[in-house]
Amino acid sequence: MKNYYFTEEHELFRQGLKDFLAKEVSPFIDTWEEQGKIPRDVIKKFGDMGYLGLNYPEKYGGIDVDFFFSVVFIEEISKVFSGGFMATLSVQQYMSSPYLFKHGSDFIKEKYLTKAISGEAVCAIAITEPGAGSDVANIRTTAVKNGDHYIVNGSKTFITNGVYGDVLITVVKTNPEAGFDGISLLVIDRNSEGVSATKLKKLGWHASDTAELAFDNVKVPVKNLLGEENQGFFYLMGGLQLERLAGAISGYAGSESALDYALEYMAEREAFGRPINKFQVLRHRVAQLSAEIESIKYFVYHCCRLHNDGEYAVKECSMAKLLGTELSDKAMYQCMQFFGGYGYMEEYKIARLFRDSRIGTIGGGTSEIMREIIAKMIIDDKSYNHKGSKLSSASAKKSTNSINNKNNNQSKNNTTMSYENTMNTMSEKAKSASPLGSILKLNFGENQIVIDGTGEANQVSSDDKDANCTVDVSLDDFKAMLSGDLNPMGAFMAGKMKVKGDPSVAMKLQQLFS
Repeated sequence: MKNYYFTEEHELFRQGLKDFLAKEVSPFIDTWEEQGKIPRDVIKKFGDMGYLGLNYPEKYGGIDVDFFFSVVFIEEISKVFSGGFMATLSVQQYMSSPYLFKHGSDFIKEKYLTKAISGEAVCAIAITEPGAGSDVANIRTTAVKNGDHYIVNGSKTFITNGVYGDVLITVVKTNPEAGFDGISLLVIDRNSEGVSATKLKKLGWHASDTAELAFDNVKVPVKNLLGEENQGFFYLMGGLQLERLAGAISGYAGSESALDYALEYMAEREAFGRPINKFQVLRHRVAQLSAEIESIKYFVYHCCRLHNDGEYAVKECSMAKLLGTELSDKAMYQCMQFFGGYGYMEEYKIARLFRDSRIGTIGGGTSEIMREIIAKMIIDDKSYNHKGSKLSSASAKKSTNSINNKNNNQSKNNTTMSYENTMNTMSEKAKSASPLGSILKLNFGENQIVIDGTGEANQVSSDDKDANCTVDVSLDDFKAMLSGDLNPMGAFMAGKMKVKGDPSVAMKLQQLFS
């Protein structure tokens, strides 16, 4: 069935991400859940693949593709049966680092944003306090200017990535008497003197670290201020729509994975001499749940399109977050019921999904807050204006297919290999790789390299013959991939590689670079 939101490039990206998750994430989820943390090298691998900079400019290490690549990303990380894993990466890319890009100075972007995109630094957004959650105006953490530093005192709680993270985008009061108009955002290094973290024990999201933070006379350079002083509340309001969209996407995607998991069980589990998926009451529950998931998913897609087009869609994103997270709670409850007593056992993934889902209707604005925002807009005719620049979306500036093919890595590698050397290099790599099972052609314009993997070993030649898949790419970009200066998946998402024919064959190109 044709999907009006995703192109062939999106789906090829999805398959590559699935393969990456199957290799680097899924086999280790149970261990990370038990340990209560995700190893730093895993996050760095995501950065190396370009997965943490999907909607950021290339100058900071990003890829700058349209928002639907992020939709794919959130969907797939929400289907590995760990809300904690999903939360760690979602907070990194969609809830904290956007403030570095939208409101950070060149200094902040160079010092913090580039490392967040590369996976070298893990970020957190520190808003909630023991006495202030949705009521941001009531926060008590203060930042008093003293020369070229702020002195920060106070505490935060429920902060994802707050224990093992590196960078805290922290909401502070720079004018305690001014309410909303006295709030600012500061970038605080997690290892700064006076910052301490206590790890919290949670009902779910065990793989992610959640902290209670304390700030005791912490010195923060004035240059770590994001944007203008006392404008932090408006910056937060501008960033919440992306956060809520991420929550909505995770809600329906997690529901899909739970239902698929339940359907596998229902086909195998028998009662009264037949599989339980043959009982009408259960079949109708599945039908109803499937209809609701599909309907809400496509409404969220609509909201994602609005965001992609640069719309400040407060009402729609609030609706999406409300519906997506409430759906997740319902889906996990009903899917656990399908499992009967086994659903209550930790050895079955549905138990974890049930626990992990519950925070969705609380974090990022409770369902009650979402309903009040919607009610104000519908009943009281209230409008919300967008203040401050927004995270750029590539489609607002250019389509993925029109990103020019200049090699941005030439400055990193001035030593050029000839076409013949490239051919020799590919021959060596192809010999050591498993047969592709297909014919793949790399088209450089005037020259080409053909890899025939239909035999017992890959054969490399310069013959211009028909292939199952043709990849159009400049020779300079391809050499950058061979040298490791350009990530193949990143090159594809940036439009530097054009795939014609069977995209699954192009995916096998990745193994030649490993």
